[in-house]
Amino acid sequence: MKHFSCVCGNRLHFENTRCLACGRVVGFDPAAREMRPAESPLRYCSNGLEHGVCNWLLPEDSQNDRCWACNLNQVIPNLSDPDNLRLWGRLEAAKKRLLYTLEQLALPLVTDASKPGALAFRFMADSLDYSEGALGSPVYTGHDRGVITINLKEADAGARETMREAMNEPYRTLLGHFRHEIGHYFWDQLIRTSSWLNEFRALFGDETLDYEAALRDHYDNLNDPSWRDEYISAYASAHPWEDWAETWAHYLHMFDGLETAHAMGFQVAHRPVASPLPSPGGASGEQPWSPHYPDFGQMVDDWQQLTLALNAMNRSMGLSDTYPFTLTEPVIEKLDFVHRVINDL
Repeated sequence: MKHFSCVCGNRLHFENTRCLACGRVVGFDPAAREMRPAESPLRYCSNGLEHGVCNWLLPEDSQNDRCWACNLNQVIPNLSDPDNLRLWGRLEAAKKRLLYTLEQLALPLVTDASKPGALAFRFMADSLDYSEGALGSPVYTGHDRGVITINLKEADAGARETMREAMNEPYRTLLGHFRHEIGHYFWDQLIRTSSWLNEFRALFGDETLDYEAALRDHYDNLNDPSWRDEYISAYASAHPWEDWAETWAHYLHMFDGLETAHAMGFQVAHRPVASPLPSPGGASGEQPWSPHYPDFGQMVDDWQQLTLALNAMNRSMGLSDTYPFTLTEPVIEKLDFVHRVINDL
């Protein structure tokens, strides 16, 4: 993510609601993709004003009370439980970061709820039937025809870590969930009926294979290490749809990470990390938000060297690796496919 600044010149972060230098109330203006003072002609989304879970701004004369990102919510948690408000705030923060990156990549989003396959979010908690002493209605994180459901407990760090250990996963984050599930959404949007389908099948496999049976087989063999040569993660090996979603998520990791590294002035191999975006306005001034790297090999090389440094820094602090993954040649080929699909838009 790029740097943001207050009108006073102080640096701001994407989630800020106040400038610590001048005291101004600030928010994110999605129309300009900049942080702005929350004052005329802009005002806060009602989810920020009423619940403190959104810092996005909208025009003061807008007919909507909520920003376009919050309008994508079909279901929010039951706010009679005060813990749910805190967890919902974390979900919103991760969702907003996802949407920022999708806008940077100029990816097509169907946001009109009246249209088939429109993007929507459902943030829900498991319900317990205490009279029976059993789980009444479990919520499964996933995607279904444009609707992304996230189980609220994924926003609880302790619960998420417990699940990560149980599933033998090296990496499990809230933002990672959003990036993975939006991958399923874009498979429908960009691959399912497109000219890319045959190449997709050559790289990822036949998606018409029985999905439920493939998942059962995966969960029955969680400790099988045979996936490592050809997949970015064990879950990617479960089914071609999951391979695509995991690969897509990692492309978004790369894109956002490299944009941040460039904005921070990081260097790899004694040269600045390249921006994944061209200069504002682009060569022709018509497509300023298309991915920049014409040579995908350089993008991968920058990313690998950057993540090696990040992992080393985390180890110096006694923390787990930031990026516990290995990019094998088959994985790089799949990432290159994602890169070309996006570049072709």
